Amino acid sequence: MLTILFDGIAYGMVLFLLACGLSVTMGLMNFVNLAHGAFAMLGGYVTVVLMQRGGVPFLWTVPVAALAAALVGLVLERLVYRPMYAKSHLDQVMFSIGLVFMAVAGTDWLMGSTQQIIRLPGWLQGRFELGGVGIGRYRLFVIAVCGFLALALQWGFTRTRFGSRLRAAVDDARVARGLGIPVNRLFPLTFALGSGLAGIGGALGIELMGLDPTFPLKFMIYFLIVVTVGGTATITGPFLAALLLGVADVTGKYLVPQIGGFIIYALMVALLVARPEGLFARARA
Repeated sequence: MLTILFDGIAYGMVLFLLACGLSVTMGLMNFVNLAHGAFAMLGGYVTVVLMQRGGVPFLWTVPVAALAAALVGLVLERLVYRPMYAKSHLDQVMFSIGLVFMAVAGTDWLMGSTQQIIRLPGWLQGRFELGGVGIGRYRLFVIAVCGFLALALQWGFTRTRFGSRLRAAVDDARVARGLGIPVNRLFPLTFALGSGLAGIGGALGIELMGLDPTFPLKFMIYFLIVVTVGGTATITGPFLAALLLGVADVTGKYLVPQIGGFIIYALMVALLVARPEGLFARARA
C-alpha cells in the first residue's frame, strides 16, 4: 500500500507541474488557456527527438524541452494570445480548444500516432527497498525535481519583486502602469514561464503518462480538476490538489481499476462541495 502511495505522489507531482502553468495564466493573468497541454506535449516530443535521433542524455533534454516550450509560448503570446486577453472567457475557451485540435493534428502528421518510448539512464531504472517499501528510482527523482520547483515557484510569486509586480498588474493594470510597472512585459514573461513549466512536465511525464498526439486532450480534464479544486490564488492549492488527484488515480487503478475514474470525480465533487472556491481561495470582502 505504501508503494502505491509513493507512486501516486510521484504522479501527482507531475500533474502539478503540468497544471501549474494553467493555474498561473488563469489566476494571475485571468486567461483560460485550455491549450496548455499542447506545450507539455511539445516538451515531451522535444525530449523524444533529442534522445532518439540526437543521442542526447535524458537530463540534458529536460532543460531544452523547457526552453523550447517557453520560446514557443512567448511567440504565440505575442502573435495570437494577446488579442484574446480582452475577450470573454467563453471566447478564450473556444479559441484555445481550437489550438488543441490543431496541435493534435499537426503532431500526428509530423510524428505519427504511435506511443513514444524513451530509455532512461541506468541509475533511474528499477526499484530499491526502503523499510519494506518498494521505491522506484525514477519516481523518487521526479518527486525531488518537482518538489524543488514547487518551492521555487512559491518563493518567486510571494517573495520577489517580479511576483509582487505581477500580482499588482493583474489586480489593476491601469494603476500598475501609473506606478511605473511594465505590464506589457510582465504578461509575456509569465506566459513563457507557464509554458516552460509545462514543457518540463511533459518531458518528465513521458515515463509515467505516456506520450502520443492526443496527450493534450487526454489530460485536459486533469489539469482543469487540479486548478478548479486547488484554486488559482496560490501555488499551494494546486500542489495539494494534484497530490490528492495523483494518489486517488493511482490507488483506483491498482485496487479497483473498473471504477478508477469514478473515484477521481467523486473526490473532485466532494472537495468542491466543501470548498467551492478551491482549497486556498482568496477570502471575499
